[in-house]
Amino acid sequence: MSNVVSSIEVQLRDALGDRVSAAPELLESARTDRSGQVSDGPPAAFVSARSIADVQTTLRIANEHRIPVVPRGAGTGLAGGAIAGRGEIVLSTLEMNRILEVNADDELAVVEPGIINDDLNRVLAPRGLWFAPDPASKAISTIGGNIATNAGGLLCAKYGVTRESVLGLKVVRADGRLLTLGHRTVKGVTGLDLTALMIGSEGTLGVIVEATLKLRALPSGAASTIGAYFDTVEQAARASAVITASRLRPAAMELIGQSALRGIGDYLGQDLGDRGSYLLVQMDGAAAAAEADAAVAIIRSLGGDAELSSDPEIAERLFAIRRSFHPAMSARGTVLIEDVAVPRSQLPAMFQAIGEIERRYGMTIPTVAHAGDGNLHPNFIFEGSEVPPEVWAAADELFLACLRLGGTLTGEHGVGLLKKRWLGDELGEEQLELQRQIKGVFDPHGILNPGKVF
Repeated sequence: MSNVVSSIEVQLRDALGDRVSAAPELLESARTDRSGQVSDGPPAAFVSARSIADVQTTLRIANEHRIPVVPRGAGTGLAGGAIAGRGEIVLSTLEMNRILEVNADDELAVVEPGIINDDLNRVLAPRGLWFAPDPASKAISTIGGNIATNAGGLLCAKYGVTRESVLGLKVVRADGRLLTLGHRTVKGVTGLDLTALMIGSEGTLGVIVEATLKLRALPSGAASTIGAYFDTVEQAARASAVITASRLRPAAMELIGQSALRGIGDYLGQDLGDRGSYLLVQMDGAAAAAEADAAVAIIRSLGGDAELSSDPEIAERLFAIRRSFHPAMSARGTVLIEDVAVPRSQLPAMFQAIGEIERRYGMTIPTVAHAGDGNLHPNFIFEGSEVPPEVWAAADELFLACLRLGGTLTGEHGVGLLKKRWLGDELGEEQLELQRQIKGVFDPHGILNPGKVF
């Protein structure tokens, strides 16, 4: 096998020149992502593609010799989906980072996959437009990675996940052929929706090399932001459920549990209070002030201590607290960051289930939630690099509790390596086998991101 890999590396260098590297530090960096998972060894080669042709060439050579290829963007994933192991080729699209077109009349942009989420929005803002998906990693994550995982974020409750903002894609198949999918029109129902199939496929069906994105007009007027303390996390979850049931549509609604809030306060050196939980709500658009007043009334009626502000600096400070959750947890030890979602009405029940698991296992599970869409992020913190058996056992109970409440194993991080053992619990064997067959149609030799998802 090593001789085959060496031969492949020679072929790649002959075809792509300095875009191929075997620098130890580069190969080592591709062994992990932000999930904390680490592969069994460094990959064989790292290809930094700069064009669609580079991607096609890499895949043609790899497919001919049956060498696994791991597509990779910025490496900010939280499910181990872009980790490369021994003997594999890393295919990075990070240098494919151009904005090819912005069409203000049609409210769309055409971009390469390596463009950073925030960088795109900085270009769009002077035109009064934005790309709505808002992952917590938006300052460092790529659009291609957002699409590959169907990323979510803080603004999904009102503006949807990445899938709702993608019109079309160009994708290179495992054998190097280029597919052009989707459309530039608002409507489009010709044939099966292969664009939607690619979104969230985690690099297992093809490599995204271009995206046509649906843009939105920037919200008008001042946003109104609410910060509210509750005695218990169940109270805060109930308030969030009532807000959405009242047909209010916050741009963002974030719930921070007590242990998570305490950890963030320690990390930032701030006194964030000793109450049971914190609910952060933001309304935007022309009706923001009236909707915020209605949300404050609901919060106070359910025992919350609420403050309302339209000051953008205060809003940014509050959101910075929420975005500090992951680094705050990482500062306390090794973190297994989980990602489950339940129907919004079941959010209180899911927090109750997490509390019961904490008591049974004698552990603390700091949790935050995108409460506006029922997406929770329970975190397990431990020492060392290996996840202890009791953590996996607690996580298993947590996942099954989520499914019993009508939920899903992952709302936005993807399956990757971390969730694949539970995939059948949610999908059932018949659907799981059908998905494996679809994978086989696009990648008959199984070279694309093997070992991930399936």
